Amino acid sequence: MKKMIKPTDSRIKPDDRVIIKKKKPDPHEQKVNEAPQCSSALFFQYNTQLGPPYRILIDTNFVNFAIKNKVDLVKGMMDCLYAKCIPYITDCVMGELERLGEKYRLALKTIKDPRIEKLPCVHKGIYADDCLVNRVTQHKCYIVATSDVDLKRRIRKIPGVPIMGVAQGRFFIERMPDAPQM
Repeated sequence: MKKMIKPTDSRIKPDDRVIIKKKKPDPHEQKVNEAPQCSSALFFQYNTQLGPPYRILIDTNFVNFAIKNKVDLVKGMMDCLYAKCIPYITDCVMGELERLGEKYRLALKTIKDPRIEKLPCVHKGIYADDCLVNRVTQHKCYIVATSDVDLKRRIRKIPGVPIMGVAQGRFFIERMPDAPQM
């Protein structure tokens, strides 16, 4: 093992010697605290914009899984949340279902239900997952209904956004916090 010599060793020439001095904090210097940017909708990890009637953004594969499990969309959401629900579907999701073709005509017929409201998209591109993530990032008042693993992973990174899924013939909600005790 090699030994290191200290900067104050007598063998080092005075011109080459670098003495490290500890800097004392200046009492007049303004302290800067960096806090992560957080949404104004969140209050102690509780999303204050979530409340009945719940607004639910529906993804393409959620409709398919609901049909496979024979669950009515609106009734299943109300049974899951015990409150009034307003399901929303974006133009990108409708376009994606239309592009899937004849095999998904029942899913297309299901989302044309008058109880499901349509949200117009003003962005370029037609990828539905990006559309849903952008909308949820901007407005934290939605619950995202999806069965897509990649989309769930992306939405879990956004604080305060619950995810609805389909399992065992019924809908379930994950990350839905209880109301804070005031």
